[in-house]
Amino acid sequence: MTSSALTRPGERDRLSVKLTQIDWRFVGLLTVVTSIGAGMLFSVAKGSWDPWAAKHLIRFGVMLAVMLLLSMVHLKWWFRAAYPIYGVALLMLVGVELFGYTAMGATRWLDIGITRIQPSEIMKIGLVLALARWYHGASAQDAKFSWKLIFPVGIIAMPFLLVAHQPDLGSAMLIGMTGAAIMFMAGLSWKIIAAAGAAVLATVPPYIMFGMHDYQRNRVLTFLNPEGDPSGNGYHIIQSKIALGSGGLLGKGYGLGSQSQLEFLPEKHTDFIFAAVSEEFGFVGSFTVLACYVAIIVIALRISSLSHSHFGRLGAAGMTATFALYVLINGAMVMGLAPVVGVPMPLLSYGGTVMATVMIGFGLVMATRVHRYAELPKGHGLI
Repeated sequence: MTSSALTRPGERDRLSVKLTQIDWRFVGLLTVVTSIGAGMLFSVAKGSWDPWAAKHLIRFGVMLAVMLLLSMVHLKWWFRAAYPIYGVALLMLVGVELFGYTAMGATRWLDIGITRIQPSEIMKIGLVLALARWYHGASAQDAKFSWKLIFPVGIIAMPFLLVAHQPDLGSAMLIGMTGAAIMFMAGLSWKIIAAAGAAVLATVPPYIMFGMHDYQRNRVLTFLNPEGDPSGNGYHIIQSKIALGSGGLLGKGYGLGSQSQLEFLPEKHTDFIFAAVSEEFGFVGSFTVLACYVAIIVIALRISSLSHSHFGRLGAAGMTATFALYVLINGAMVMGLAPVVGVPMPLLSYGGTVMATVMIGFGLVMATRVHRYAELPKGHGLI
């Protein structure tokens, strides 16, 4: 038996005991990936901490403190906050539709004076919490196949449609795929999954031709044939592939990547930073980064499996799925295996919004570990 299992229930609420329950290997891996990101941001800025590397580390320090603080929050408070967080995020998405801030042809932000908020990022957390709470009170039969599945489908569909309309195809994909992953982990029948997958595939061609904005359609067509417009729409993918391939086994050396240093590689500090890693450190460096990501995902899934509550299991697994999808989509995008949809590599890429989403999500993962013996009320608050 573990020491935590031998600890009396009353003692588990002591701060000193909670701190011992944090998985510091997990924290260490997050720090390693972020440090690699800061090192690459220093490199692509030609040996300068400004404008990206220093801010990247400061943001991580702040968000790491937030993650550790959230890990101390009992799961019952996460449970109670699930629907309110989802509801607020949904109202904010509606607010974006009505009076959102527009930039670069997309309306994705709410301008609140002192800063701009991207509600789709809040929704990525709210969606996982709301689905975890609903399934916490659902029976195994309801989760497998029942008319009641209209509720989780609606929980996923509303933000998916609002975000896709902004348009933000990358975030919409993350929301839809995360929701589908949670439904699968909750026990959805594979027959329903297969039917839904076939229906989605059938709608893809007409959606590409008639439902997408012109620039989105161009991205898809460019993904299929990037060499058709090498100096235009295909430039990003072609330069990324050159950077990936030119690194070879060990790379060109730190700060010596010609694609990133000579400004050939676009968005080298955000969407395509993984290509810069591959160019400077080769296959070995890329494999090391991906191995760290795999370790983070495996540990997080292990934490979710140990929770005594269904809400904790699905909440932690859902947050992990969101993180894994960030890695999967960005990796495929950089390698030319998926269209460029503006999804960054978490913790490696520069950007405070995605880092905040990931670290708050991992706050729930760690809270699930610290409070894995928590007893939560039955029911989900819906029919």
